[in-house]
Amino acid sequence: MTDARPLTLAEQEFVKEHEQADPTQLLLQGNRFRHLPLKELVHYIQARQKIKQKLPTWYQHLAIVYPKILSLEQSSSETTATFKANLVTGNILIDLTGGFGIDSYFFAQRVKEVIYVERNPELATITAYNAQVLGVKNITFHSAEATEFLRFYAGTADWIYLDPARRDNQNQKVHRLEDCEPDVLGLLPLLFSKSKNILLKTSPMLDINQAIRDLQQVHKIYVVAVDNECKEVLYHITTTAGNNPEIETHNILPTKENQYFGFGYADEENAAVTYSLPQTYIYEPNAAILKAGGFKSVAQTYQLHKLHRNSHLYTSDNLVTDFPGRVFRLMHISRYQNKELLTQIPEKKANITVRNFPDTVAQIRAKTGLKEGGNIYLFATTDINQKPVILVCEKV
Repeated sequence: MTDARPLTLAEQEFVKEHEQADPTQLLLQGNRFRHLPLKELVHYIQARQKIKQKLPTWYQHLAIVYPKILSLEQSSSETTATFKANLVTGNILIDLTGGFGIDSYFFAQRVKEVIYVERNPELATITAYNAQVLGVKNITFHSAEATEFLRFYAGTADWIYLDPARRDNQNQKVHRLEDCEPDVLGLLPLLFSKSKNILLKTSPMLDINQAIRDLQQVHKIYVVAVDNECKEVLYHITTTAGNNPEIETHNILPTKENQYFGFGYADEENAAVTYSLPQTYIYEPNAAILKAGGFKSVAQTYQLHKLHRNSHLYTSDNLVTDFPGRVFRLMHISRYQNKELLTQIPEKKANITVRNFPDTVAQIRAKTGLKEGGNIYLFATTDINQKPVILVCEKV
């Protein structure tokens, strides 16, 4: 093994006994635990606290070995890894940026063989060991640079998956494809010589339109949110892709329900949309749709009116019950004036969202004195007459 090692049974018991402890406070009690490698055990406690919700399968096994915390933070969650695994099938998948192995583990449940590649030898060794703990036998492990591995790989694969590193030499986050490691754009010819299907994960911060232009061969895009927080954008790249990639948006709720909405990239440009002053119901699309840019398509599909070209809020007089996002009943339209607004909020508490409005949420709270919470929802926005308004709503 590497410097990170499996814990003894006694050490596992210590970790389990102190899994809810404050790691900083535990380190200050070093004199009590001189017989134990406390710093190492505290790292395991921190790691398990990090992954308890994110990676419950790994959390269940005290024999799991943990790398640096950054590797855990950068790994997929089980929710998103399961989603990705359901996109692939076949005999061989190459995971070119294996990391902590979460994606490889779930890919292995969908294809006959997964080839895991990771440039960090310590991380590759840890992940190979953990695969034994988890009972996975159809993953082969390689410690190599992605480009070098592909050049010397003689076979072909049904899929190649890669999640390029998005930090530069100074450990600062980067978002452009050409700044990631490996450079996907430069690697595309080699990738296509080994597989007809490339699945690329990018930062949610990357501009989708720019990525489509840069990659040129995008067949389909998946924008994945978990509990209304955008987590991943995935690009299925093929040599036979057309000019109108389909965009699928998925918002996976805590109940495991998946709010799905799909549209064509070029179709969004041509979608017809109408505008209106606020009506009985107000609609806010989920984070995946907002990231994907399906602003006109969602209005057309659900026969809703937009409040303003740049607001991305929608309205109707008749309730749309299957809308992929949050739905509210409008109670009052207020000007951005304290006296008028506060008469509608007797408890002086409200949940505030800003869409196309001159002030931020913090500025609105400072000006109005409104606390966070309660059952009132405020949408600070601009209407079709270019007037700043605040929509006072309740959830449907």
